[in-house]
Amino acid sequence: MERVASIERNTNETKIQLSLAIDGEGRSNLETGVPFMDHMLDLFTKHGQFNLTVDAKGDIEVDDHHTTEDIGICLGQTLREALGDKRGIKRYGNAFVPMDDALAQVVVDLSNRPHLEMRAEFPSQKVGTFDTELVHEFLWKLALEARMNLHVIVHYGKNTHHMIEAVFKALGRALDDATTIDPRIKGVPSTKGML
Repeated sequence: MERVASIERNTNETKIQLSLAIDGEGRSNLETGVPFMDHMLDLFTKHGQFNLTVDAKGDIEVDDHHTTEDIGICLGQTLREALGDKRGIKRYGNAFVPMDDALAQVVVDLSNRPHLEMRAEFPSQKVGTFDTELVHEFLWKLALEARMNLHVIVHYGKNTHHMIEAVFKALGRALDDATTIDPRIKGVPSTKGML
């Protein structure tokens, strides 16, 4: 069964078309209007071995907030839909990723319980024109809409770009781990009998 999902979301602030294939080859086609998000989503896709297409048009003349937030919403919704009933998945994923001076860790539980715990202090408020506070906004909306526990820890780092890059690479790898089908698992990996 193909684990794929697509969404089209139109508001007064953004118009987004997004499609996700969990079992991909790390291919991305990204036009978000936010160059830093294109870069981060490309890293996420490559390291998660997903296929991701995003066409987003937002009110970036205001700032990048609405576009970044709404991409997180759409990505979370497609991830949740593509996973279906979650039969046979490993459910949990954990990844450490170094990026030069920075070390990030991302731990996920595809539990159907949304929660974001983020421990990161970025030295700079901006990377280029991108507001670094939007990393939290993106991750919170992703966790909320995918209905997953998402724990993000940047253990250390000096360069803000490197720190955020390590987070997105680790996010891809942790989700790749959690979404992997394990033939030993019968049904869903929960004593409740559902996720």
